[in-house]
Amino acid sequence: MKKLINDPKNVVAESLDGLELAHGDILRVHRDPDFIVRADAPVQGKVGIVSGGGSGHEPLHGGFVGYGMLSAAVPGAVFTSPTPDPIVEATKAVDGGAGVLHIVKNYTGDVLNFETAAELAEAEGITVKSVIIDDDVAVQDSTYTAGRRGVAGTVFVEKIVGAAAEQGADLDAVVELAQRVNANVRTMGVALTACIVPHAGVPSFDLPEDEIEIGIGLHGEPGRERIKLEPVDAIVDRMLDPILSDLPFASGDRVAVLVNGMGGTPLIELYIALRRVGQVLEEKGITVLRTLVGNFTTSLEMQGMSISVLRLDDEMIELYDAPVQTAALRWGR
Repeated sequence: MKKLINDPKNVVAESLDGLELAHGDILRVHRDPDFIVRADAPVQGKVGIVSGGGSGHEPLHGGFVGYGMLSAAVPGAVFTSPTPDPIVEATKAVDGGAGVLHIVKNYTGDVLNFETAAELAEAEGITVKSVIIDDDVAVQDSTYTAGRRGVAGTVFVEKIVGAAAEQGADLDAVVELAQRVNANVRTMGVALTACIVPHAGVPSFDLPEDEIEIGIGLHGEPGRERIKLEPVDAIVDRMLDPILSDLPFASGDRVAVLVNGMGGTPLIELYIALRRVGQVLEEKGITVLRTLVGNFTTSLEMQGMSISVLRLDDEMIELYDAPVQTAALRWGR
């Protein structure tokens, strides 16, 4: 195993040091317990937005802390849910008196620990509501979940909901919006290689050199099928078919598309994939209004990608375009 690390036990802590050094104007890192918070938190009168989960998916979630997006993010160990204590402390740190929304990807540990944290925070007088993200169409149940997994569609939820909170929306409105975005986004992933968790030192699963896994999860959970490697256009078609049929998307829809790298795939390949996504959607009469291409929800150094398609309405478009200033996403400010 070759990785640019020191002691595997210190990977998350040392990464947080670097994150704060790079983006101290946007965020600060709280220690013992560990969480990442907006530099200006708490913002009085504003709904706080908190998310989090296992590390190894960077820039999700810490890279999305800042103006117009998350108020705080709580990192667990690599591919391991954070415990309730740091979630409670992050919730308290961003409470500006208007309540706090927890955005929780649908993994059993995340759901249970955020639920416990919400109860503890409410016992201290903070109003907390939660929305579970389950945008992955690949499988209904997996190693880590009951129901569908929460994956890269979370980025759209955090951007749009964060903008609404920044503009002064109340907690009930923010919750409804998060539920609406989640209900209208669908995602499918593909892996070309496995990743190596630092403390394990070996690939997280075995994938022959000439095969790919369609529908892979963020932690290497099995997908729908293993097939021989195909040209990317054929792979994109395989991924888009279940995405578009699940909602279902229809001619006349306006969408945002995220072609997300899993950590080890270069942009040149992701752009080729986006090209095919655009062709397929155009053929179906679906208009692509917004796009994101790059590493937004990764699985360490896994080679592969996911495709997320969000059906937009007028409010989502306005909030997507609203100013944002985070480590990983910034425009308009």
